[in-house]
Amino acid sequence: MLKRRALLGLVLAIAASTACGKSAPPTNADGTRKVKLALNWVPEPEFGGFYAARDGGAYKAEKLDVEIQAGGPGVPVLQMVDSGKVDFGLVGADEVITGRAKGMDIVVLYATYQTSPQGLMAHEEKGFQGIPDLLKSGTIGMEPGQPYAQFLKKKYGEFGAKVVPYNGDVAQFVADKDFSQQCFVTSEPLAARKKGAKPKVFLIADEGFNPYVAVAITRRKFAQDFPDIVKGFVAATKKGWTDYLADPAAANAVMAKLNTSMDEATFKEVAEAQRPLVTGPDASGAAVGSMTKERWVDLAGQLRAIGVVDKPVEIDFIF
Repeated sequence: MLKRRALLGLVLAIAASTACGKSAPPTNADGTRKVKLALNWVPEPEFGGFYAARDGGAYKAEKLDVEIQAGGPGVPVLQMVDSGKVDFGLVGADEVITGRAKGMDIVVLYATYQTSPQGLMAHEEKGFQGIPDLLKSGTIGMEPGQPYAQFLKKKYGEFGAKVVPYNGDVAQFVADKDFSQQCFVTSEPLAARKKGAKPKVFLIADEGFNPYVAVAITRRKFAQDFPDIVKGFVAATKKGWTDYLADPAAANAVMAKLNTSMDEATFKEVAEAQRPLVTGPDASGAAVGSMTKERWVDLAGQLRAIGVVDKPVEIDFIF
């Protein structure tokens, strides 16, 4: 088992060389540097620590003025970072591997979710004991092209259940006891309970496929050209998440104004539900934001085994 490493060490390990003619981020009158962070979804608790770092002053203390750009379905964050349209972005760990396989020279800075929130949920009344039971019968709403689905198919073979496209809501789940669906443990199960259903959730991570989620990335060249900015971004982000875990109320209030589809009670409930996924097994928060090389090596191997990438992917760039 390789030792877990602090992300600050990762940043310090990045070469600090400077390139001629590099385009530096603008500087404000107060000396802060303007940078952009692209989210891969709308403002929700999974991004709470980033808003806490911005509005709580952690980024400013590192001389950064971070503009957070909300995302949504299909927003190409990986490409936005790779092309230099934004300085930082949030993506899934599997996207990092596939991006690297396509030649994108990106580096990883921070992993928000230590445990992936991706799961499958079924009705409690069905009595399923695990994902193998869920896959045997009924109907499942899922995105079959997703790496987690391909992983499950390789592990368990063809599903006995009928697979239909996941439509993004819980209406069919609530109406049909024989219907199961993919979910984020922090989202769809909560919505289903509010509508009277009794979902039972099985995490994909428990099956052995556990990519980091909401991973902060930047271009290698940006990290090389502006190591002070990257170092400050990582340090402030960790403080923001530490602050958010201690008290999410302020950041939730800010995000609620930007995402009116979630009410205050739901923001609070989701923030609490995601806590163990962000802190990892050590509830003290010591591992917040950290990563291990071993998990990246395992993920790269899993993605190659299921055909998501067709060649070995160099992952030393992470450290």
